[in-house]
Amino acid sequence: MKSILITGCNRGLGLGLVKAFNSLPEPPQHLFATCRNLEQATELNDLAKKHSNIHVLQFDLKNFDEYEKLVGKINDITKDAGLNVLFNNAGIATKSVRIGATKHQDLTDTLQTNTVSPIMLAKACLPLLKKASLVNDALGMGVTRAAIINMSSILGSIQANADGGMYAYRTSKAALNAATKSMSIDLRDQKILCVSLHPGWVRTDMGGKNAPLDVTTSTKQIVDTIYKLNESHNGGFYQYDGAMLPW
Repeated sequence: MKSILITGCNRGLGLGLVKAFNSLPEPPQHLFATCRNLEQATELNDLAKKHSNIHVLQFDLKNFDEYEKLVGKINDITKDAGLNVLFNNAGIATKSVRIGATKHQDLTDTLQTNTVSPIMLAKACLPLLKKASLVNDALGMGVTRAAIINMSSILGSIQANADGGMYAYRTSKAALNAATKSMSIDLRDQKILCVSLHPGWVRTDMGGKNAPLDVTTSTKQIVDTIYKLNESHNGGFYQYDGAMLPW
């Protein structure tokens, strides 16, 4: 893998992914990490100062007018090599509430961040991903050629839902899974791999302090897993350790 774009890297899983990818024996030549506020991304900026392959880009997923500008910045750096991987990691979650307390604004905001933005960013990055796929046409489907990894959640699984509630988060991730499946079909001929990935229940601001996994454990296994993905995984829903999950 020569290049990867990861969204939502100021903390939590996003920051953990940056560290995990950069700790590889052969880290990506270009690791693009987005954050909404550069001033608040202290640890991410410190990493970029120490490692010239890390490019920190200020980017607001809700501002769709910025997408073309972001793609242009990446293209200026990767040039004819394109972009190997888009990792749609950024996401939000509202409080776990039952139907009677669900707010329409929570639904709208969560769907925009967790579903609409990943779809639109995938669309914007398509020229870069297609370029990478063509340049690496001797390789099979996988992250060393071209791939879209959508960070989903087991809470987006309809079959595994035994507790109800969490309407905004569950529906946004279920919809993201549906989008992943469609992408895998639409981009199959271009040999662009598309999968949904569940990071596990992780101790982050979103996951809470009672979660069984720490960020380092989750992100290290995520990196190991995605390097093993091939054409047989295209359009699938997997856990951080590679286990297949129910839709």
